[in-house]
Amino acid sequence: MSGSACSLPPEKVFSIQIGSDLFRLSGASIASDAPSYFSRFFEEQVRVNDASSCRTLYIDRDPVTFRDIARHLQGYHVRPRDGPQFVKLFADSQFYSCTSFDLPSRTERVALIANHRPPRAVPRLMSQLFESEIFIQIGDRHFEIPRDIFSSPGDSPNFFTLGFGAFFASPSEVFPGLDRTGLLRPPAITPPSVPNRSAEVFADLLHILRGYPLHIRNEEHRAELIRDCRYFHLRGVEQKIIPHKLSVNPFTQRPEVTIRLEDIRPSGIHFFPDNPASPILGLVGYARPHVDEKPADLILQTGDDAAIIDRRGSILTADFLGNFKSRMTNLLQVVGKKIELPDPQQLSGMPVKVRLGRDVDLNVDGENDPQFTLILAGLKDDETEPPAKRQRSETPAGARWLVRNAQWKLQLQPNGDNGLELVLFAIKLDLYTNQRVHNQARNFL
Repeated sequence: MSGSACSLPPEKVFSIQIGSDLFRLSGASIASDAPSYFSRFFEEQVRVNDASSCRTLYIDRDPVTFRDIARHLQGYHVRPRDGPQFVKLFADSQFYSCTSFDLPSRTERVALIANHRPPRAVPRLMSQLFESEIFIQIGDRHFEIPRDIFSSPGDSPNFFTLGFGAFFASPSEVFPGLDRTGLLRPPAITPPSVPNRSAEVFADLLHILRGYPLHIRNEEHRAELIRDCRYFHLRGVEQKIIPHKLSVNPFTQRPEVTIRLEDIRPSGIHFFPDNPASPILGLVGYARPHVDEKPADLILQTGDDAAIIDRRGSILTADFLGNFKSRMTNLLQVVGKKIELPDPQQLSGMPVKVRLGRDVDLNVDGENDPQFTLILAGLKDDETEPPAKRQRSETPAGARWLVRNAQWKLQLQPNGDNGLELVLFAIKLDLYTNQRVHNQARNFL
């Protein structure tokens, strides 16, 4: 073997008994992946004895696992079949290659006393295992995951590179965290598994990681995918499958991205100034982190009865409810930081001013109502309503309307006090005007 770290005669056959099975390997096979315990043991035997009277090396380990190691030494490519076989090969390869032994005299029995000094070189089998696929059981299925599958932006580090990779891909520290002084054999390693996740959902995530589009069957399926993306820390995949819509506004010829408030990430927030001479006023934009190359005008979607619109004369404000309030507050603070305000919390006050234009799509109590749009926007007086709308139009000027679903654009404007305010421009609104209409929308369980 050219450049071999072993001095054994290549034609000499050496006997190794692993458990109950006897293996006979040539010096060339042992030298093919040296230094190892085998090469050190038989080199000592050849040095002390002559080559014809070397003793049989006995090691109390699994002969089935060693059969694969012997095939590797004979020049065959050894590839683990699943997680259990991988950890057995991993443990025994560490044991045979990274353990050096204090060899006693000829009259003493050769004992397996491990000093565990790092080897002079990492043998080929160990290197092969360090670079091999990730073998793991998800739910009730075994998966073989190529390490380079996590090369897309946002998908690494993740559950596998931080967990499996830390233990099974660090040649400089075998069995991390374990005190190996006086250790006679490697510890038992449980095959990596995640029993509490769905194998079917993970198979779909792998399909996306391989670069293929995935048909999302329904919103329940999407929610399962997003939940496991967050569990496994696959942030790039998550951003690909969150509900969104990319489009170009045919009237403004500007790209737009529609996305839910709960899916907004601070790193995706951008700002488009209206006037280069005034880098403050303008529209808020967004680009999905790790996915979108350029930001687009943000169309922010809220749902699940997220806000109350309050009309005080001609002024409309939206007060967000529950978790939506904290999310909106955080969003406004992020916008303040993006435009480098001295006090980013200047924009985060509640309620938020709302503006409606004549082009807003307004649905009131389940009906499209352009007349109510004008009233709500303060562009028309209540008394001019037709009789069919009288009950609704007689609502006091200080009334509050529940925002069932909405889409907004966010624009920064001066507030008249040499300050700034963020205004929600309504694009599409679905409102309830009273509790009875809200109750009509309820469904029995």
